Amino acid sequence: MVTVCAVPGSFSEQERERLRAAPVAHGDDGCVRHPAGTPGTSGGPGTLHAAGARDGAVRSVRPRDRVDLGHDQAVAMLADLRRTLLDRFGTSDEARIDAARPYPGERRAGSLVVPVRFHVLHSGGTGRLSTAAVGRQIATLNAAYGGRLGGADTRVRFRLVSLDRTDNAAWFYHPQRNEGAMKRRLRKGGRGTLNLYTAAVGADVLGFSTFPQWYRRDPRMDGVTVDYRSLPYGSYAPFNHGYTAVHEIGHWLGLMHTFEGGCTAPGDGVADTPYEEEPAQGCPHGRDTCPQRGLDPIHNFMDYAQDACMWGFTAGQGRRIRTVWAAYRSSGRARQGVDLGTGAPGAARSVGAAR
Repeated sequence: MVTVCAVPGSFSEQERERLRAAPVAHGDDGCVRHPAGTPGTSGGPGTLHAAGARDGAVRSVRPRDRVDLGHDQAVAMLADLRRTLLDRFGTSDEARIDAARPYPGERRAGSLVVPVRFHVLHSGGTGRLSTAAVGRQIATLNAAYGGRLGGADTRVRFRLVSLDRTDNAAWFYHPQRNEGAMKRRLRKGGRGTLNLYTAAVGADVLGFSTFPQWYRRDPRMDGVTVDYRSLPYGSYAPFNHGYTAVHEIGHWLGLMHTFEGGCTAPGDGVADTPYEEEPAQGCPHGRDTCPQRGLDPIHNFMDYAQDACMWGFTAGQGRRIRTVWAAYRSSGRARQGVDLGTGAPGAARSVGAAR
């Protein structure tokens, strides 16, 4: 057993809230305990390695995901969002569109409630998550997107509507290779239903997601897959607070990485996330890699910092999520020409404008 203890009273109230919402395996005495050989702890053959690292080298960087976009891809996706908003609402001004809520299919004006179909893949007893583990992940999503960990309230909530378990070793150990077959068999619901899969994704890619813009291309592939060991209390320290799912679902809801495009406009296209030249690794406090205003957003869920360093979304990211939902995931008929205020559509602020 590897044990790491905090100095009594050293947790701030905000840190205690984070531990309550998305805890590592910790005791009442403030100590974090990992079984011997737990990935991410020192010693033992189970230590989580970087790709190509020699045995015994502990991973110190966040595993990447599959949606590191190129600059041209990011610009094209932002342009597609602008065109879709114009077509659906007669304006691309996100503030005006957001003020006109509720959107088609939205349950109430107060928040978006996302139904979650949770699919647990496993091989025998390996990866067969308990109902309690699934519940902790849903609670973590609601804490993160609800602003209870320190960031802005995105006004997005998640509701578990179904849970199934599939014993399939090939799908479990090779979810990327078998993604098509897996999703064709298990996926349920429409464009506004989150299908969340857990499997042994791996150490170098802990999760992968689709973007809302991709749904119309192949609806069957829509969804998010994360490594089962990244859930709260999982064994993939320091990435075991459940924030891999928070991050990947951010992509599913339309958010790009905070470091998208580095210091080059439009970055991630969100006005209140400062530019960042490269992903955060570990927890580099006070880092400032771009000449534009603001320190690097290392605590943002859409960066690559370790889970203990991540705690929030911005208000602008919340607005982006809600307007992306209106453009691509809301149900009902288009609302082109709806009265969104007195400003002319041609005067609308463009998505991805200078920040």
